[in-house]
Amino acid sequence: MATVQQAITITEKAAKEIKRIMEDQKDSLPETVYLRMGIQGGGCSGFQYDFRFDDRYDPATDELFEQHDIKVVVDRRSLMYLKGTEVDFYEGLDRRGFVFNNPNARRTCGCGSSFGV
Repeated sequence: MATVQQAITITEKAAKEIKRIMEDQKDSLPETVYLRMGIQGGGCSGFQYDFRFDDRYDPATDELFEQHDIKVVVDRRSLMYLKGTEVDFYEGLDRRGFVFNNPNARRTCGCGSSFGV
């Protein structure tokens, strides 16, 4: 597995929520499932996070690492924008969801799901 582990951090709180979701969806997920992280063009700030379950991993284009017993796949193009990112989970009265603390983001939108560099 790659040394991407230092590039992206998944907090224990986020890992707990990811595992809960995986357990809830276990009947519809493939036997081998990866948490895919990446970026796509779009959103109000230029890029948006791609954060989903995937059954594909291509060693030619993806980096694979494991954190908290979760297999994470990141395409190499996205990795340069995600280095140093911490994925956390926030649960409060006002909202609930995953939070991306990305040091590469120069601007973000109010919803927190898109950013610009």
